[in-house]
Amino acid sequence: MKLIKKWTDDLRYLPYNQWDENYQNFLLETVQHSPWRLNYHIQPESGLLNDPNGFSYFDGQWQLFYQVYPMGPVHGVKSWAHVSSKNLVDWKTEGLALLPDSDYDQHGVYSGSGIVIDEELVLAYTGNVRDSNWQRASYQMLAHMNKAGEIIKDKVPIIPNPPEGYTHEFRDPQVFHYQDNYWLLIGAQTEELEGKVLVYSGPSLETLTFEGPLAFSDQSMGFMVECPNLVFVDEKPVFLFCPQGLDKAIMDYQNIYPNTYVVADSFNTDSLSLSNPSSLMNLDHGFDVYATQAFNAPDGRALAVSWIGLPEVDYPSDSEGWAHCLSIIKELQLHDGQLYQKPARELVDLRQEQTAIGGELSQTPRTIVEKTENSYELKLDFSANSQGKLHLYADPRGDHSLTIDFDTKNGMITLDRSQVSNAFAQDYGTTRTLTIEKNAPLSLQIFVDQSVCEIFVNGGQAVLTTRVFPTETETNVSIEGKSGDFSGKTWRLRKMIND
Repeated sequence: MKLIKKWTDDLRYLPYNQWDENYQNFLLETVQHSPWRLNYHIQPESGLLNDPNGFSYFDGQWQLFYQVYPMGPVHGVKSWAHVSSKNLVDWKTEGLALLPDSDYDQHGVYSGSGIVIDEELVLAYTGNVRDSNWQRASYQMLAHMNKAGEIIKDKVPIIPNPPEGYTHEFRDPQVFHYQDNYWLLIGAQTEELEGKVLVYSGPSLETLTFEGPLAFSDQSMGFMVECPNLVFVDEKPVFLFCPQGLDKAIMDYQNIYPNTYVVADSFNTDSLSLSNPSSLMNLDHGFDVYATQAFNAPDGRALAVSWIGLPEVDYPSDSEGWAHCLSIIKELQLHDGQLYQKPARELVDLRQEQTAIGGELSQTPRTIVEKTENSYELKLDFSANSQGKLHLYADPRGDHSLTIDFDTKNGMITLDRSQVSNAFAQDYGTTRTLTIEKNAPLSLQIFVDQSVCEIFVNGGQAVLTTRVFPTETETNVSIEGKSGDFSGKTWRLRKMIND
């Protein structure tokens, strides 16, 4: 038996119960033999994972869902998969939670969010339906999960149609409670093909009224806005979203679509605006983050998780029957008005053996960690006069690696994957550059997990996330440089416990 190479619309939208069981078993077995499977990141059992959804805290556990197409590494008819956790580190697989099995979502359960109301976790999502001419209709739906884990969908949409003047590119509802009302934000597109975020509110999610578009920028947001997400950090609104077709003169980016944010002083519900918003900023400066979802947790933190993957990009793991994963959980903080993303404090529970490293930078490359099994955390501090290169996923000969080129004198970091094995997405460039403070010390906190690398710069002031697909010998860490010194620690990280 072989994996499917040519995916037609008929295959992508074939009901799950019509798939051959032997094929499904073969797919699962193939995926499990992939050398790029992850130790402590959420990943699909098979097929394609994309947007995180319904991130919440309910019934004494963290709840998280994600879009999935389990039959192959392509965008087919989507479901929501469900995982739960007691510690934000070990995630238990709960299976498929929302299936495309009703009149209002038969061609896909698309993205959405979750909110705890009374004794239920209420899930808001977009139902995708195609007619005989393959024209899309979008319905905004609710489902209810009780403490036994049972989920019941509402029989009718809470929003049956987009407002007048908008197309059916209308999806990804975020629901939240604010100032004694329930609010819903949703990505939309005008009939003039302009991206907008629309606002609904009401005394309940079943009685929402369309209020109008959200004002958060004077500039055009391209042809579509996806995954709008408003959270509050130190009582200030932080608005995350994904504009498609954004003019690069507004914000420079290289990925096919960016994941962006603005920070504002307040959410003005009368004018439907974010007061005094910042300029548009890139949430992640690496190659592979999209559709980040955040929520205000009961413990006071704003927690976020991202899809590590991008729409319309092929990845090497596609050939093994699976694609994409979710990021580690991140805490959002504001420092002097700037957004910081930090690894959730619970992630220290992954740490196993610790090794101290350090020394002076030399132009001769030096291996500082050998045979890591590519499952580790690395913390490094560099002096203010440091110029050099850190090589991750390095082979013994130094022919291949993911390179972090750092220059604290001139205030620059460049992430370079031009020398990795199994190159991909080269049409979007092989480097990403980040400006940092000149003549200042630099700190890096790096999480490597087989085929994922998440780099936190200066305590979360910036993040660079990337996929890398190494060969079995590319497990070393080496360093070289013109000037400066460094010190730090590395930990081997254990596997996630998923039962």
